[in-house]
Amino acid sequence: METIYIDRLFIINLLIDYLLSLGTARVCGLVFKRGRYFLAALFGAFYAALSVFPGCSFLFLSPLKLCSGIIMALIAFGGEKKFFRCAVVFFAVSALFGGVLWALSLHSGLGGSAVYIPLSMPVLAFAFGICYAVLSCAFSRTAKGMERQVYITRIRFNENEVTLRSLCDSGNALYDPVSGRRVLVASFDTLQPLFPQAALNIDASELAVKMPGVFRLIPYSAVGTSGGMLAAFRPQSISLDGKEYADILVAVSPQPITGDGFDSVIGI
Repeated sequence: METIYIDRLFIINLLIDYLLSLGTARVCGLVFKRGRYFLAALFGAFYAALSVFPGCSFLFLSPLKLCSGIIMALIAFGGEKKFFRCAVVFFAVSALFGGVLWALSLHSGLGGSAVYIPLSMPVLAFAFGICYAVLSCAFSRTAKGMERQVYITRIRFNENEVTLRSLCDSGNALYDPVSGRRVLVASFDTLQPLFPQAALNIDASELAVKMPGVFRLIPYSAVGTSGGMLAAFRPQSISLDGKEYADILVAVSPQPITGDGFDSVIGI
C-alpha cells in the first residue's frame, strides 16, 4: 500500500499550480497578478488533497477535474481581455506538464499515482522549464505571423509630454521580470523632453543610481549582442492611438531607434 503524505501532496500541488498560472500569464503577455495565481493554486491544492481521502474518489472523474480546471482559470484570469486564450494556454501547460512528469516518472522507475509522483524538486523545475520553453516557442511563432502596426503614442511624465510613433513588434519580447509589464523602448533624444534637467545619454546603471526613485534596471538581449541592462521608468500616463494603458513601462535605449515611420518599439 502506497503512503501519501497530505502535507507534502498539498505543498507540491500548490507550487506546481502557481507555476502553471505564472507561466500561462507570461506566455500570454499578461501583467502578473500573483495574488490571484496563488488563490487559484490554493484551490487546486485543496482539490488534490481532498481527492485522496476515503469516499472522495469521485473527484477523479474527468468532468469534475475539467470543472476544477475551469474554476482555477477563472480565479487566475477571469476578467482578462484574452481570457479564452489564457484558459486554453493554461490547460495546454497543465497537460504538457503532466505528460512530462509522467514520462520522467516512467524513466526513473517511480511510477506514482495520478496525483502524487514522488519526484524531486529539481526534476519538477526541469519539467516546468521544458513546458514553458515549448509553449513560448509555439506562441511566439504564432505572434510573428501577426501584421506589424504603428501606434501614435503619447507619454506624460512630470507634467511634460512627448508624442512618438511606436512599432508594435511581435519579435520584441522585452518585459519587466518583476511586474510582468510590457516595455516600450525609445532613444534618449526622443525622451529628453520628459526630463529637461537630466542627461539621459549615460549608462543605464548610472541613471538608476542618480534617479533611484524614477528608474529601475531591466535586463535585455538582442540579436548580435550580449545584452545588458536598460533604465526604465513608469510614466504618469501612456496612450496608444488614444487608448490609455496602465501596464507599460518606458525604457531608454542607448542607441537611436529609427525605421520606416517609427521612432520607438513595443511588444505585443
